[in-house]
Amino acid sequence: MRFPLLLTLQASWLTVCQATQHYPTTWGHYDLCKSHGYTDEGPTWYYMACQPEAADMTKYLKVFLDPPNITCGDPPETYCTLENPYMCNNECDAATEELAHPPELMFDFEGRNPTTFWQSTSWKKYPKPLAVNITLSWNKTIELTDDIVITFESGRPEQMVLEKSLDYGRSWQPYQFYATDCLDAFTMEPKTVRDITQHTLLDIICTEEYSRGYVWKNDKSVRFEIKDRFALFAGPKLHNMASLYGQLDTTKNLRDFFTITDLRIRLLRPATGATMVDENNLSRYFYAISDVKVHGR
Repeated sequence: MRFPLLLTLQASWLTVCQATQHYPTTWGHYDLCKSHGYTDEGPTWYYMACQPEAADMTKYLKVFLDPPNITCGDPPETYCTLENPYMCNNECDAATEELAHPPELMFDFEGRNPTTFWQSTSWKKYPKPLAVNITLSWNKTIELTDDIVITFESGRPEQMVLEKSLDYGRSWQPYQFYATDCLDAFTMEPKTVRDITQHTLLDIICTEEYSRGYVWKNDKSVRFEIKDRFALFAGPKLHNMASLYGQLDTTKNLRDFFTITDLRIRLLRPATGATMVDENNLSRYFYAISDVKVHGR
């Protein structure tokens, strides 16, 4: 939650404003709110930025998949596990509620047992890429306040891009690239958020942190680290948020970096668990996402 930025106006200025009723209408890029309070000199007005509280933005989005027929279950299909190609007892059938995996299951209540998730078709058209675009649209401007977290029920993808739009999907910019080999996949040197400084915060990086190694059973999440970037201005424990808010209010490029109208998850290559794809058992390769977290205001 962003604490209000308070400003006690000088008595002379306040007297003029009260006499003329010409109050300021904005604070930085926010509307202005006022509240009545008291000081040692008596009653006064406090002015602050009007900001809605941060909330779970996935409650308000619309989701679009491209290609639209990429969700499993039509026709029904049986899947094998990645770690055991002979364990093939996972069925997806769009006509049966208990076996269907539609996209809205990426945003339902977590904690159910068994876990609910969206799932793609398998890589049955290999070597043609198994590419999926998942677009999250809000039709309004969202200011991000926490990490974007995507939790996979399958192995985490070996190649993926997270993109953002500020103009309702008319144009897109990358937020971050993810790969097991950044040089091979995107001709980019691998980096992590720990390599970013205040001066390079707007740089787009490729990270291998969420793709490398066959460790998906231990950690299934992929992150875009908002809070680590906040910490560059607010300190490691985010104690100095006023410094961050000051930067956001005065630096449009920085403010735009943390602002979106849409997000797009581009899944480019599924987890394979090996250097070679087993062409005799392509039902091992697919995408499955159980949860997407986007917090903002």
